[in-house]
Amino acid sequence: MKAKKSQKNNRTQKTAKQPAGRSKAITAVLVILFILVIAYLLIPRDSDKWIVNSEGILSYPENRGKVDVTVIKTESGSNYTLETISFPSKDYTVEGLLRIPSSEKKVPAVVLLPGATVPKEGTQGLAQILSGMGYASLGIEQRNRGGVDPQYDFSLFKDNKEPVEHMMVFDALRSVDVLRQDKRIDPERIAVVGESNGGRFAIIATAIDPNIKGVIGISTSGYDTEAQLTGVKDETARRFYSSIDPETYLKFIPPRKLVMMHSVNDSVIPVDLAENTFRKAKEPKMFYKVETGGHGFSDGMRVQFENELRLMLH
Repeated sequence: MKAKKSQKNNRTQKTAKQPAGRSKAITAVLVILFILVIAYLLIPRDSDKWIVNSEGILSYPENRGKVDVTVIKTESGSNYTLETISFPSKDYTVEGLLRIPSSEKKVPAVVLLPGATVPKEGTQGLAQILSGMGYASLGIEQRNRGGVDPQYDFSLFKDNKEPVEHMMVFDALRSVDVLRQDKRIDPERIAVVGESNGGRFAIIATAIDPNIKGVIGISTSGYDTEAQLTGVKDETARRFYSSIDPETYLKFIPPRKLVMMHSVNDSVIPVDLAENTFRKAKEPKMFYKVETGGHGFSDGMRVQFENELRLMLH
């Protein structure tokens, strides 16, 4: 009889424990749901939404949210770390080379946007200079290797679809976001440098994001859209072509500084086109015309390049 009573008591205890177990499971589910709701609320809505207003000015939200960065490979140098990374930007996975100089303090940083046909590896000459200055850099692989097709983009724009050139600007902005969220980098001291087509995207991205400290355009220019569209009455065309012209955005750069550097020997983008763009910019601004090199960065630009970046990121 005692044995039977003992078995009965055990069954009673097990039965009594079951509601407590279910209660814990329900509590755990509710906690998870609560966390998911909070996370959802904290993620900015429409963080990649694009707008082109009646004046042809492209804009993206200032708060674009956290970027999910994947480190593909890490290499260590004598005084720096070089990481091959990737991160999502709309429908594209951006790959980049993130070079961080060795430092016990947070360092300034620069986004490097190469010209058309130039891969991310082509940014590493400038990246080495920056690393020697104690600055981090992120050189990215641009969509289409920086190449553009304005006619195709215009067809997208007419159908209310986002043009590729606009998305390339967004890629530059997300690159800035990657640097800002990196704990090794001072989020208040980030600039953008671009060569050729990359310089155009650099100017537009800097105009859109008021927290970027300044921009340097190397061997680049605007399209002189205002003059080119004289007499054109198609408002859709005017809005689109204005939206991809860095000259449209020059007025939004101050009080940050615009610096342009150009070789007199440049046969891809003649220096007079760059000077025409520069004349339209407002102070503070600086133009350096050099005798060395051709299209792209050259040794004759190095001293001014370093000095201007120090002023931007002091």
